[in-house]
Amino acid sequence: MAKIMSGCGKTFVCNTIAAAVRAQGKIVLCVASSGIASLLLEGGKTAHSTFKIPLQVNDTSFCNISRQSYLFPLLQQTSLIVWDEVPMQHKYAVDAVNRTIQDLLGNDSLFGGITVLFGGDFRQTLPVIPHGLRQQFVAASLRRSSIWQHVEMHYLQQNMRLEQSPEMQAFANWLLEVGAGTNIDNNSPTIAIPPNMICHDNSIHSLIQEIYPGIEHGDKDDQYFLDRSILACKNDIVKDLNSEILELFPGEKHVLLSADSVQFDDAGMNEHQPYSPEYLNSLVSSSLPLAHLALKVGCPVMLLRNLDASKGLCNGTRLRVLEIRRKVLKCRIISGDAKFAGKVVFIPRITLASSAEDLPLPLRRRQFPVRLAFAMTINKSQGQSLKHVGLDLRSSVFSHGQLYVGLWRCTSGNRLKVLLKEVDAGKTENVVYKEVLTGLQL
Repeated sequence: MAKIMSGCGKTFVCNTIAAAVRAQGKIVLCVASSGIASLLLEGGKTAHSTFKIPLQVNDTSFCNISRQSYLFPLLQQTSLIVWDEVPMQHKYAVDAVNRTIQDLLGNDSLFGGITVLFGGDFRQTLPVIPHGLRQQFVAASLRRSSIWQHVEMHYLQQNMRLEQSPEMQAFANWLLEVGAGTNIDNNSPTIAIPPNMICHDNSIHSLIQEIYPGIEHGDKDDQYFLDRSILACKNDIVKDLNSEILELFPGEKHVLLSADSVQFDDAGMNEHQPYSPEYLNSLVSSSLPLAHLALKVGCPVMLLRNLDASKGLCNGTRLRVLEIRRKVLKCRIISGDAKFAGKVVFIPRITLASSAEDLPLPLRRRQFPVRLAFAMTINKSQGQSLKHVGLDLRSSVFSHGQLYVGLWRCTSGNRLKVLLKEVDAGKTENVVYKEVLTGLQL
């Protein structure tokens, strides 16, 4: 097995290796830990959908693959598995895939003897552990898996995301220091933000105008929205940012209401809902669309579910709204693989269920599975490159790699604007779990 780092043409290398192996008449499975990353791989799918990984995994989990499924003969003939963005994946998920393939193929070698190419960067965000402590994030990392001792590391050294110039090379070196935590203040976990990156007068209005100039005119093409976004750490801040920018965006606002209910285990309880619709509508979950979804024709939205990967409709895909109807949204894809860009699709209302980690109630919400995409969370932006990035750090980062990921989204330091909590200090917090990076070439 091998592991290569991000930001340096990793996806190109993975696709090239996969093409070379396929040219020999061999089978390659390309998967990724996120929907957006999977669209960039030739024939790529998410790891969960390909390997049927359980949503709740533990140290003894197996994937839901039987010898009667179509995957069994496919795995028997597979020569290579390419798994991108693997640092985002919980180690138990990777262990479950390894354990399942070993059992299916009757081979005790790692992954049943199939070569595996991992891709990703441990400077970026780790697996999400709801309300988790530092020790839990570190323990969930692939670096704490028994598999890791067998991984052979390879590094791509030249940054391909940033523009190639001496100035941008200096910016790239500074970013690597942010990711490694080597430039953190000795007295507090903060770093200094270069003055040219700090937003003028440090206000939300200025940040919006820097990233979305002329947004109020409404004559913008798809590329305008594809090239830019404002990033923040928390969903409630993103919600407020999206609402504020939508008010500036021209056109009639449509508020689409959801149908909410609570699904009890006891079927008889469903005949009477003990919670008012107003209360259920007020519940907000990162895994669910808003109960009151405000949209305008022409605004950008982000898909919240994997609807059809073969058509480019994955969790994280960005679209523009062309028409708003009662039961369907007519949209045009603007992100992901170039073969999907410009494609017109229809997004229906679907029923979504909240997870136990998100809400204490088993909430079921029937709504369009989209959210406004003027702004997004830093975690959601991972794997995307943008020309213009606004980083709202009034609420500081709280997890490993978040600041690094937010800063790394921009292809030029000159087009990156940061909104700070205290502009006079010119600093912001940076969270780096150095125990995850120990032993890596940084």
